[in-house]
Amino acid sequence: MLEGIGRLSRRADGKYFLYLPKNVVLDSAFPFKLESSLPVRVVADPKEGKLLVLPEIQKGRKKRD
Repeated sequence: MLEGIGRLSRRADGKYFLYLPKNVVLDSAFPFKLESSLPVRVVADPKEGKLLVLPEIQKGRKKRD
């Protein structure tokens, strides 16, 4: 299932977090493969009322072991 209810929240230290539902992330069609964390680009489209989350491709960086 690639649809669910997540949450956008603000921590006491001022950081914001976007929580995704487990059933969305574990779906075999989910476009990101997560090991621990993944840098993403977040784009807000106020005209369409959408929030896009895209993988941030880091060129020239090696994966840490």
